[in-house]
Amino acid sequence: MTAPPAASPFPAIDIAGVRVDSCTFDEAVQRIVEHARAAGPPAYVVTPNAHHVVMLQETERFRRVYENAWLSLADGMSIVWAAQLLGTPVPEKVSGSDLFPALCEAAAKAGVRIFLFGGRPGATEAASERLLALYPGLMIAGTYCPPFGFEKDPAESVKAAEAIRAAAPQIVFVGLGAPKQEYWMADEGARLGVPVLVGIGVSIEFVAGMVNRAPVWMQRSGLEWFYRLAAEPRRLWKRYAVTNPRFVQLVLQQYRRTRR
Repeated sequence: MTAPPAASPFPAIDIAGVRVDSCTFDEAVQRIVEHARAAGPPAYVVTPNAHHVVMLQETERFRRVYENAWLSLADGMSIVWAAQLLGTPVPEKVSGSDLFPALCEAAAKAGVRIFLFGGRPGATEAASERLLALYPGLMIAGTYCPPFGFEKDPAESVKAAEAIRAAAPQIVFVGLGAPKQEYWMADEGARLGVPVLVGIGVSIEFVAGMVNRAPVWMQRSGLEWFYRLAAEPRRLWKRYAVTNPRFVQLVLQQYRRTRR
């Protein structure tokens, strides 16, 4: 498993045993691009949300992945609100879905090569076209959509890794969904030799136009999860029905402990 190249450059807070780096959105973008340009040691970025916090309570492997992450950025408003309640506020939300296009814009200006990995068939190609139109000068070193279950097939895993190494990117955006993308970044990051890997979930499909994102007002008010639930109720209802109440319980338990 990949070890962090260095301690996070940002102060950290604790939410139910999960480290969250306290930084602004712009600070995160700047630090990631700087590390990529400097060809720093392989590192990966995770974006904790309520669902991740709950999974981390129950899965030791996922917890180890988080412990070895270089940056751990507040993905949802639930994390921001929890931090405020606990008296350790973070400046703002730094979600993977917002980070993806912002990093692409910054990479275009800095001459940093990126690679898109994951998403459903056709997503990386469509997203590439959109990103190139939005950010002239962006260098997309390559794209790769692995087949479902590739991580369990040694031959497919080697094929995916070889495609990335041959492209020699400086940032790889990994859109495999949690916890698969986090496991893959931790297991493969050092062998790939890429300075930064960033887990971004469904963000490639957002940019590709295959999945609609919640309106900005819902994102800012912490209701993006509700929008996604309404769009995909069969797939997501159980996650939110179980995760959200459990997350609230964990935060309240921590709050009571800190007030004793």
